[in-house]
Amino acid sequence: MDNMLKSLQDTTTLHNGVKMPWFGLGVFKVKEGSEVIDAVKSAIKHGYKSIDTAAIYQNEEGVGQAIKESGVPREDLFITSKVWNSDHGYDAALQAFETSLNKLGLHYLDLYLIHWPGQNKTYKETWRALEKLYKDGRVRAIGVSNFHIHHLQDLISEAEIKPMVNQVEYHPHLAQKELHAFCQREGIQLEAWSPLKQGQLLSEPTINEIAEKYQKSPAQVILRWDLQNKVVTIPKSIKEQRIIENANIFNFELSPEDMERMDGLNKDERVGSNPDVMNVGF
Repeated sequence: MDNMLKSLQDTTTLHNGVKMPWFGLGVFKVKEGSEVIDAVKSAIKHGYKSIDTAAIYQNEEGVGQAIKESGVPREDLFITSKVWNSDHGYDAALQAFETSLNKLGLHYLDLYLIHWPGQNKTYKETWRALEKLYKDGRVRAIGVSNFHIHHLQDLISEAEIKPMVNQVEYHPHLAQKELHAFCQREGIQLEAWSPLKQGQLLSEPTINEIAEKYQKSPAQVILRWDLQNKVVTIPKSIKEQRIIENANIFNFELSPEDMERMDGLNKDERVGSNPDVMNVGF
């Protein structure tokens, strides 16, 4: 366990051997233009290597601009994007990938995800497109987002390549224990979106108590909990100070008792859509 606790550059090794940073910056709802450019440049300047965007965020151009202006070699970064619901299907997904790549101004992606499973199982066709992109070397790893166990089982039953990552809503109020265990058994890396439950968890008394004990912020304690649970995490922020603070979680370790107390906060409560009913854009 200790080997993942040293720094912002630490990585988990995906089942195909690709190394993915444990920690990154998410840019959901970060405005295109100077807002996203400044956030991404701040993150990279302060040692972040991983940036997570998506077609639907409509800020891929700004992310690409920031990467260019950062002066950091492309191969030192880990860039994720996602195919949106309206682009499910083999040809549509291939086209969506080209569009994302062009907007980002990159030659390849490190990780490309199916954003939501949807209702009609077209994700299998979409997955075939991702497998092709992977085999063609256009993307270093492929995965899914918001997939429940039954979606994963259904996909794996017919897929040639198993997803390397499943990015889901994950935080102390939604600990997804069964999904997490399933992914670990299958060698699929779990990744957390909305790790702070859009800020709602920052006033949780137990978390505040634990934060005080370690002289850390509630956000830092939650993000540390993610890492100690072996979950990759990508908190979103546009403030430079917060971007620095969020990443300052490699100089302390939560005790097993405190990890357990935080596990005990689970109430299967979502801030986002349930993937079984989410039907936008299908």
